[in-house]
Amino acid sequence: MKLPPLKWIILFALALIWGSSFILIKKGLVGLNPFQLGSLRIIFCAVFLLLVGFKSLKAIPLHQWKFVALTSLFGTFIPAYLFAIAETKVSSSICSILNSLTPLNTLLLGALVFGLNFRRNQFIGIVIGLLGTVVLIFTGDNQEGSENYYYAFLVLVATICYATNVNLIKRYLSDVKPLSITTGNFVVMLIPATAILLFTDFSSRVHLPSTQHAMLFVMILGIIGTGVANVIFYKLIQISSPVFASSVTYLIPIVALLWGLLDNESLTGTQLAGAFIVLAGVYLANRK
Repeated sequence: MKLPPLKWIILFALALIWGSSFILIKKGLVGLNPFQLGSLRIIFCAVFLLLVGFKSLKAIPLHQWKFVALTSLFGTFIPAYLFAIAETKVSSSICSILNSLTPLNTLLLGALVFGLNFRRNQFIGIVIGLLGTVVLIFTGDNQEGSENYYYAFLVLVATICYATNVNLIKRYLSDVKPLSITTGNFVVMLIPATAILLFTDFSSRVHLPSTQHAMLFVMILGIIGTGVANVIFYKLIQISSPVFASSVTYLIPIVALLWGLLDNESLTGTQLAGAFIVLAGVYLANRK
């Protein structure tokens, strides 16, 4: 049996990993506040990447470190805290759905700022995908009245950060190895993330069982959901296009909603229809 192209294998692997990230954030917030969670996520990932990718740092030319710093800021640092804050008021499923706005922002920023071209079918596919996203948003689990859509704006800001990151990598770092980019990102972020953690009450709470349990979820989130995923995501950007790479955010809500089912959240027929529309948009946007 012929295997699908590598870019599609990576796309679905990323969807599985990142689709699971939202439930991990939800579980991590049980024993940590958003700033502790965001900082620990970065620190765990940084330690892991320094162990496996320290030697790869020498492959980054000196003049490209400014772009590595920018991609660390937009690709991980800001979104790590924004998503953690947002999930204190907005469900993990809704956050994952709003994350699907990333491809549209990638397309618009790529065309307006970075001078990238796009085809008509890509634009139509992204619009269809966003239509499915709207269906999912307005049929989200709202039963307990706990949704606070003011916090949803933070997720929208995060999607703009992700879109900026994708275009920066494609434009300025396409010739740098993915492991080098990712390790460089977290070397840049390690000190500020540690400083933020030290300004919280983490040291007085670290001995609590709830905090230690939450740290386990954040460790998985940091190492697998951030470190490993970023390496293969940068690889995907390099072998495909920014729009194709960011289309992973269309698949993430499907995985996140399935995790929600396992966590006793409901999934309606309308949500399933919205998910189908999303997948149709992905197909159209990436059809040759």
